[in-house]
Amino acid sequence: MRLLHSLARTHASFDDPNLVSRAGLVPVMALAQRVGLTELVTEQVRPGGPCGVNAQLKVPCLVAGMIGGADSIEDMDLLRHGAMDALFGGVRAPSTLGSHLRCYTWGNVRQLEAVNRALLAELAAREPLLPGKDVLAFVDIDSVQKRVYGHKKQGARFGHTKIGGKSLLVRGLNALAAVVSTPLSAPVIAATRLRGGNAASARGAASFAAGAIATAREAGCTGTIVVRMDSAYYAAPVIAAIRRAGARFSVTVPMDPRVKAAIAAIPQDAWTAIRYPRAIWDDQLRAWISDAEVAEVPYTAFTSKKGQAVTARLIVRRVRDLDKQAAAGQDELFPLWRYHAVFSDSPFELIQAEGQHRDHAIVEQVFADVTGGPLAHMPSGSFAANAAWTACAAIACNLCAPPAPWPAWPMPKPAAPRCAAT
Repeated sequence: MRLLHSLARTHASFDDPNLVSRAGLVPVMALAQRVGLTELVTEQVRPGGPCGVNAQLKVPCLVAGMIGGADSIEDMDLLRHGAMDALFGGVRAPSTLGSHLRCYTWGNVRQLEAVNRALLAELAAREPLLPGKDVLAFVDIDSVQKRVYGHKKQGARFGHTKIGGKSLLVRGLNALAAVVSTPLSAPVIAATRLRGGNAASARGAASFAAGAIATAREAGCTGTIVVRMDSAYYAAPVIAAIRRAGARFSVTVPMDPRVKAAIAAIPQDAWTAIRYPRAIWDDQLRAWISDAEVAEVPYTAFTSKKGQAVTARLIVRRVRDLDKQAAAGQDELFPLWRYHAVFSDSPFELIQAEGQHRDHAIVEQVFADVTGGPLAHMPSGSFAANAAWTACAAIACNLCAPPAPWPAWPMPKPAAPRCAAT
């Protein structure tokens, strides 16, 4: 089979007036209508200017376009393909939607984020979105550096990101996100905040974490909430904000000299093997024979900050460091280990608490979904317009979140930790 015309002269379009290209939008937008997306936008979002009118029609159009696969303003034209106008009313042209986004100020973006919070609470009340939320819920906070290319893109700066396991400087915008999940549910986005590309990860993270916890509470998470973060958020103000909000924390610790000294003081008989890649269960010993082990010790962090010291658990995982280039039969003289430390006041027993922290990687799945979808591009030169686009992407993601059951994992039961936080 071969093309009959050159690519430059070939144009494909979906223009049959009797067919619908995105029929899957019907149940999703029906759900959005039931939980009151239009009403929430009418109450909350009030952009100014002549193009800011009818936000209650234009915001749902943006959300629907993202769900349908749009990752730019021009792609919003998919809402007008074929017989889509026979199913949906109030559809606006892509140019109209782009002009609407450019009318937004930072205050309007915050209004749109409030819509996402209220919508998530309504979804959780009507659908089995977060099963087990009355027992245990996790709030995962992380950021992603989204590469941009336009020289006039507002807020675009060089910031650190990892590509292929290597830390690189990438010019882009930094999106901070908090996702809520339970051991039985898929993650949903509780909050987003777009920042300049050179923003430090922990900038504004204290207030952001407090807001995410409040959103989780509004969504019905009345049980234990554990906030999981990586080492970029290991800061006294962030930990203090989480504790004031009545949640627990679990944060990766940078390997500074004090942490290394605390790890070195752990006795050898305190290490417990855990299930890990290539682990083997020994029926006679009733234990995992593994290259990974865990232990914990009491630890006081932020001692250099007056009145901000926190004593909790230092949970350490060590993994055997093997030389892959060693010749066959060349055994090691003594074992070498790589250490990974977590500072936490989790109420769960050691192996559960350590395993739960590793599940923080679930936030990367959310980033993969949104950056492979609506956030494949930051479509505008306006920073506020891109921030509003990010907030709409969060709404679209939550409307498409699968209901329970998710993975069939047992709900863990809290156990009294051996060292309590103070």
